[in-house]
Amino acid sequence: MLDTNIKSQLKVYFEKIVSPIVLVASLDEGDSSKQMLELLNEVAEQSDKITVKTDGKATHTPSFTVSKLDQEARITFAGLPMGHEMTSFILAILQASGYPAKVEQEIIDRIIKLDSKLNFQTFISLSCHNCPDVVQALNLMAALNPNVTHEMVDGALYQELVDQFQIMAVPTVILNGEVFGQGRMSVEEIVAKLDTASPKEEAAKLSAKDPYDVLVIGGGPAGSAAAIYAARKGIRTGIVAERFGGQVMDTMGIENFISVKETEGPKLVQALEQHVKSYEVDIMNLQRANALRKTANGLEVELANGAVLKSKSVILSTGARWREMNVPGEQEYRGKGVAYCPHCDGPLFKGKRVAVIGGGNSGVEAAIDLAGIVSHVTLIEFDSKLRADAVLQKKMASLPNVTVIMSALTKEVLGAGGKVNGLRYQDRTNNSEHTLELEGIFVQIGLLPNTDWLKGTLDLSKHGEVIVDTKGETSLPGVFAAGDCTTVPYKQIIIAMGEGAKASLGAFDYLIRSSVTEPEEALAA
Repeated sequence: MLDTNIKSQLKVYFEKIVSPIVLVASLDEGDSSKQMLELLNEVAEQSDKITVKTDGKATHTPSFTVSKLDQEARITFAGLPMGHEMTSFILAILQASGYPAKVEQEIIDRIIKLDSKLNFQTFISLSCHNCPDVVQALNLMAALNPNVTHEMVDGALYQELVDQFQIMAVPTVILNGEVFGQGRMSVEEIVAKLDTASPKEEAAKLSAKDPYDVLVIGGGPAGSAAAIYAARKGIRTGIVAERFGGQVMDTMGIENFISVKETEGPKLVQALEQHVKSYEVDIMNLQRANALRKTANGLEVELANGAVLKSKSVILSTGARWREMNVPGEQEYRGKGVAYCPHCDGPLFKGKRVAVIGGGNSGVEAAIDLAGIVSHVTLIEFDSKLRADAVLQKKMASLPNVTVIMSALTKEVLGAGGKVNGLRYQDRTNNSEHTLELEGIFVQIGLLPNTDWLKGTLDLSKHGEVIVDTKGETSLPGVFAAGDCTTVPYKQIIIAMGEGAKASLGAFDYLIRSSVTEPEEALAA
């Protein structure tokens, strides 16, 4: 099951095992159980500190637990941890053995202090690139705190559990039998959600920080580049990010980042974060900006938790988010049939009927990907023609289970029993209305800039983008902007990085010029 190269890598990783580990499997007579046992045995062969037992009594089979040899198991894998989850499995072995976690000590201390019983389940699909972050975060928490247990559940393998909890999107986290959250979550985000007493303390700490020379709002490619360029100038630099990495964290394949033939969003974000951390940049993650103000002493940024940060200059790089349909039923059935990531959530709709909203590259690519999983795809396009590249249209046209409906306006998401069961649309050529019976809707209609909080503060375009000049400066002196939140065309990672660097250089130039006071004689002249 594991090739020679992977086995060699495992031998190296397993040299870090601190205490002996036991993998206890609960198996049945099915093929999945046979594959699981084969995987566990091959993994155990790579280290004399790993033992496999097959006397597990778990309710869910096949599954296995990971624990120290003399400790009650708190980490469970209900499914075969292959693909993206193989890393989760290896990390679970190391962390359960006592190998130090690469997490800030403050977060570890907060995990250890959690004193209530927390039983987590994370529903995943093996093709989901967002799921491993959640699985690894909760496994780490279980390894550190005896009050925490975590079970990874492969939704494709446990359909009865998927139906029980009405799982329509991954990752979905269940805590003590109730839905705790959906989508990518870091360990910091999970702990912050559990530790409700910390926001006030955090706000006080943030407000007490000294003023910055450059404060970057947003931690995506543009913000990372801006922070690096500012820090390299030797000036006091801070970066506020609601989620470091931004939308790139939700991007699977990246093949147009020059000099890197192919990578994935999470890998690129990890590299960006490591690069930023190599400089003296004050990173304030999981913080959302609420307001920007010009004061007599410079600029202030108010955060959602009430904290106020001060800076001589600000660079806005808040990026963009998926555009929503804004029709009745969309929010009600979000995560219950309405989805925005076909790669992540597609496997949950195996054999079902779905619709894709949008005829651009993203929409057509989604239809192509989903066609290999679901029974039928209906692509709905508002315009009278598709906007996707010709090669994508040709590929989609060759698929027998894809139907395209042009000139269609989506009117309503329909559902019953907590799940999507249909979609109502209007034919724009004759205003007639029609209903599609389906189980899933994937929305792929572009992006909206994250600039709502800036309305009335500086100049925005009619599309809500921050208007910038050739140096990235906005209409508010001392405030610069870069990336997908601006009027700069072509929303691409590499362009955002360049714009971030440019805005940072512009801000540095502004700081130099604004710090120079003209002599009184020159002013008089």
